[in-house]
Amino acid sequence: WKAWWAAVAVTSAAPDRATYLKRPDLGRQLSEESQRRLSEPVRAPDVALVVGDGLSGTAVQANAVAVLEALIPKLQAAGLRVGPVVVAEQARVALGDPVGALLQARASVVLIGERPGLSAADSLGLYLTWEPRPGRVDSERNCISNVRVGGLAPAAAAAQAAALLGAMFAQQRSGIRLDSPAPAAPPELPGAGAP
Repeated sequence: WKAWWAAVAVTSAAPDRATYLKRPDLGRQLSEESQRRLSEPVRAPDVALVVGDGLSGTAVQANAVAVLEALIPKLQAAGLRVGPVVVAEQARVALGDPVGALLQARASVVLIGERPGLSAADSLGLYLTWEPRPGRVDSERNCISNVRVGGLAPAAAAAQAAALLGAMFAQQRSGIRLDSPAPAAPPELPGAGAP
């Protein structure tokens, strides 16, 4: 981790990998010790950042730092307060909900290893949720997937995440109810508009 990133380590309620695979519900809950750790008084962030191993620790090792390196400065430049990076073991996507609720964050971004596919074992997903809290459903999240070499570059994923967060803060919602941010204007091509 960068020296200037505060980080907090947490674990889900799944005590080991075998339980994590058999009991997905436990990967969506924090362990009691982690709940206590995140309940300590802190200044509530606008955005909670959660990095979870998910189904591919390789994806996290290969891509998470690059995404954060590009994303955190964008959020800070937009005037958003970023909480400590929460590093979660045996995590599922929805673990960001209790994390965000305990930190009293207005939004969360969960960076998590996706299920290894036939062609990629290093694909990272980003899941963005407005007002994260237990009970949120998948339709209330926005997803950016296939972040990896040969897929969506980490810097491009960070730009998409920043744009989505901008829309979420403007509209105060996420998921299928979110009106997508306007796409960036295409670059001006040499000679475009010339007679």
